[in-house]
Amino acid sequence: MKNYPPRFTADAVALYQSRPEATIRQVAADLGINPETLRKWVRDVGACRPRGRRAEPAAEPPTPSEAENAALRKKVRELEEEREILRKAAKYFAGETRW
Repeated sequence: MKNYPPRFTADAVALYQSRPEATIRQVAADLGINPETLRKWVRDVGACRPRGRRAEPAAEPPTPSEAENAALRKKVRELEEEREILRKAAKYFAGETRW
């Protein structure tokens, strides 16, 4: 059984929370950890996503270009967060740094 530093576990949970379309299994695979380990960390911090809830519809729907821009900005933020977490994980597993 591996012991992960608290910073890594916090970053893993943050990554899961930042990707609402991703499953625990997908995020765990990205980080190279067991899905049940990530599931436990998520439960421990109370970061579980509510099931069956949808956001309220907007009063005025955005134009197609506004919707596309918003989706692209969100994806860029997610990818930047993922990249940073994966960089930290790579350095940790390479023994270059401590969390």
